[in-house]
Amino acid sequence: MTALSERSASSGTTTEPAPDSGGRALRRLRAGLLLGGLTVALVAVAVIAAGVGAYPIPAGQVAASILRAMGLDVGTAPDQIAHTVLWDVRLPRVVLAIMVGAALGSAGAMMQGVFGNPLAEPGVIGVSSGAAVGAIVVIFTGLTVFGHWTIIASSFVFGLATTLFVYVFARSRGRTEVVTLLLTGIAVNAIAGAAIGLMTNFSQDAEIQTITFWQLGSVSTATWPKVAAIAPCLFLGLLVIPVYARRLDLLALGEGPARHLGVDVERMRLALIGAMALLTSAAVAFAGIVAFVGLVVPHIIRMITGPGHRVLLPASALGGGLLLLAADLLARTVAAPAEIPLGVVTAALGGPFFFYLLHRTRAKQGGWS
Repeated sequence: MTALSERSASSGTTTEPAPDSGGRALRRLRAGLLLGGLTVALVAVAVIAAGVGAYPIPAGQVAASILRAMGLDVGTAPDQIAHTVLWDVRLPRVVLAIMVGAALGSAGAMMQGVFGNPLAEPGVIGVSSGAAVGAIVVIFTGLTVFGHWTIIASSFVFGLATTLFVYVFARSRGRTEVVTLLLTGIAVNAIAGAAIGLMTNFSQDAEIQTITFWQLGSVSTATWPKVAAIAPCLFLGLLVIPVYARRLDLLALGEGPARHLGVDVERMRLALIGAMALLTSAAVAFAGIVAFVGLVVPHIIRMITGPGHRVLLPASALGGGLLLLAADLLARTVAAPAEIPLGVVTAALGGPFFFYLLHRTRAKQGGWS
């Protein structure tokens, strides 16, 4: 027996283990490295994507032009033609892709936390399709009640209604059933597809082309006014992260323990459902249906840093922006001068990953009866 233990025994006291400060420091370091790495990668891919195209612009000139716009006179600026291409065509597309990806990535992470289901994602359970129906209704009817905000407002209403419907229908005995969630998503996507097909059948040629854009997904029509329109939606949707991230961790323990720890579960769910609907509808309104971003990104982040939402939510926003930007770069370069629809690229990447998650979830539950 050591001298310390002898003194403890003689005094009638016991020594308690020191708190796991080393483990917490390691987790904080890992989280910082992840967020910093995602930010650096996002900036690097953005610079590369802004320079790649029919009129190539060196990455150094792209960076110099952006820094000069920020008031830093460094590097070699591009010529006038390159400057016009960069600021009028490329950069709006890059920024819009990042914003749409951030919206979908964070919405997917929130949805998985609220539903308590690893397979929840706006595209899989039909929220994106519901929001697309709202956008296409505006295109089909020619409504302009709120100006350029009309499509966003209609997408939000339909997306919110779809989210609430799926949430209520898939809940049973205080939890969300995997099979019910997937079957509900299949039904919602089928109904939305029928509605879109019906409106397409009675549309004019110009409207059909626009509706096809919503179904396949693209950021090719990006402009600075569109970026300015989606920015407040993204900002408002992401405001819930610092407020509810810790409470989502408590919800993962179960509704009962979360309530005992002071979490207003229903109020939190309603706030997060509203944020998810806003983020998804804004993304669909400007980029159409882009599936699987909200499914793939949060799971990759969990594999790296764990399930804590204080890191998962902001990292999913950064990772979603990075993934969608890289997918858009691939879509417009792999078959140049033709362009592959963005939704096709993300589906090709996310579809196999979804099968993997489906298999893993079924294996964990010992099969579904």
